[in-house]
Amino acid sequence: MKNKQTLWIVIIVALLLIVIVAVFFIFQQRKQMQDLQLQSELTKDELADDYNELSIQYEGYKLTINNDSLIAKLETEQMKVQRLQEELRTVKSTNTKRINELKKELETLRVILRNYVQQIDSLNKINEKLTVENKQVTAKYQQATQTVSQLSQEKEQLAETVQLAAKLDASNISVNGITDKNKKTDKIKNMDQLEVHFTINRNITAPPGEKTIYIRIQKPDDDVLIKSRSNVFMYENKEINYSVKRDIEYTGEEIEISIYWKIEEFLTPGTYRVDIFADGNRIGQKSFRLEK
Repeated sequence: MKNKQTLWIVIIVALLLIVIVAVFFIFQQRKQMQDLQLQSELTKDELADDYNELSIQYEGYKLTINNDSLIAKLETEQMKVQRLQEELRTVKSTNTKRINELKKELETLRVILRNYVQQIDSLNKINEKLTVENKQVTAKYQQATQTVSQLSQEKEQLAETVQLAAKLDASNISVNGITDKNKKTDKIKNMDQLEVHFTINRNITAPPGEKTIYIRIQKPDDDVLIKSRSNVFMYENKEINYSVKRDIEYTGEEIEISIYWKIEEFLTPGTYRVDIFADGNRIGQKSFRLEK
C-alpha cells in the first residue's frame, strides 16, 4: 500500500514537472513570437520610411534635369516605388517572407537610382560644358553683331555723307516782279509775273542728267500759289503742292536759272517766301516783299 502511494506521488510530481516545462516552453515560444512580430513591425516601419525616402529622391532628381527621356524613366521607377509602398502598407507584419522580398526590391531600386544619378551627373557635366561653349558662342555672336551694326552705321553715315555731298545747292536767289513789257517793277498792280532767279552751284559729286526743279511760292498767309491741286511732288515721304516747275539738264557745272510764275490771282502786299526743290531735297529758300 505504501509502495502504491509512493508511486502515485512520483507520477504526480512527474506530471507536474511536465506541465511546468510545457508551460515554460509555451511561454518562451509566445515570447519569441511576440519578439519576432515586434521585430517584423519595426522592419516594416523602417522599410516604409526607406521607400518614402526613395520616392522623394526620385521626385527631386526629376526636377533637376531637362531631359524628357530620362524624366520618363525616372517616373516609371518612381511608380514602381509607389506601387511597392502601397503593397507594404497592406502586407501583414507576420508575413516576413514578403517583407524580406520587399526589402530586396528596395535594394534593387536603389541600385537603379544610382545608375540614373550617374547619368544625371554626366548630363549635368555635358550641360555645363555646353553652357560654357554657348556663352562663348553668344559672346562671339554679340561681338560679330556689334561689328556688323557698326559697319552698317558707318555705311549709313557714308551713304548720308555721299547723299549730302551729291545734294544740289541753290544760291544768289532773287525774286523780281516783271511787267507785261518784260520790265522789272516793285508794284504789285504793275506785275504780270514773278521771276525766280537763282544759281545752282557746281557739284561734281551730283549725278548729271535731267533734273526737275520745283518752286513753291508762299503768300503772307502761308497759302501756296498753285495753278492746280494736282500739281504735287514728293518731299519727306509725303506729297506737297508746287507753284511751278522746270526741267533742266545738269552737267555738274554751275548753271543760272530763271523760272516764271504768271500772276492770275490777287496778290496782297507783304512778305512772301520762295522754296526751291530738286531730287527730293530743298536746295534753297528766300523771303521777299511785295508792295502795293
